[in-house]
Amino acid sequence: MLQKLRGIVLCTLKYNDKSNIVRIYTGQGGLQSFLIPAARSRKSLVSAVLFRPLSLVEFESDLRPKASLHPIKEARLWVALNSVPYDPYKTGIALFLAEFLQRALSDEVDNEPLFAYLVHSIEWLDACETDFANFHLVFLMRLSRFLGLYPNTDTFCEGDCFDLQNACFSRQPPLHGMFVRPDEAARIRLLLRMNYKTMHLFGMNRTERNRCLDIICQYYRLHLPNFTELKSLPVLQALFS
Repeated sequence: MLQKLRGIVLCTLKYNDKSNIVRIYTGQGGLQSFLIPAARSRKSLVSAVLFRPLSLVEFESDLRPKASLHPIKEARLWVALNSVPYDPYKTGIALFLAEFLQRALSDEVDNEPLFAYLVHSIEWLDACETDFANFHLVFLMRLSRFLGLYPNTDTFCEGDCFDLQNACFSRQPPLHGMFVRPDEAARIRLLLRMNYKTMHLFGMNRTERNRCLDIICQYYRLHLPNFTELKSLPVLQALFS
């Protein structure tokens, strides 16, 4: 049956000569796959240009309970983004986060607080004019709270290491060997204190920022099944100096 949906575009893949698959995280049904025309005709009410990474779209789709691919009949922008599709740094962030979310949200269904967080974050990035080099780091740390992966920070003391497996800070390195040494653990603790409004106050150089991103990706891979390597990670790490 036809339903009206709102969602966040994560990726578009070639399906056949006539259709493409677009993966969209929707507010009503979580991560779903839809079919759109590969090329727009005069009669089509669906344009492929709408489906860029992190685009916020509203659309009408024929949802069938047993189907894995749902055709989109009509689509438009829900919120028009003014800078993310055109700023090369923001576009790089969008490509990375869209790929990251495909993996992290593969098992997510209806989660209204998570959907609201994602939409707010995308709108914030689009509106921000300067000092957003730490955005993706803060985004991923705060995302972990919605997925039930937020680290326990209650026992943190200066000089602790960070236990990646048990998601907590520890005075002694754990025997399993999956931990972050104290100097880098302190930086992770710093990230947990940041938000979008204050992140520009915490300066990090390129090496520190990239190392934090490596640790965060390792943390998610450890806690989420089938979280594979990200192809866009090297591109993002090369963006900010």
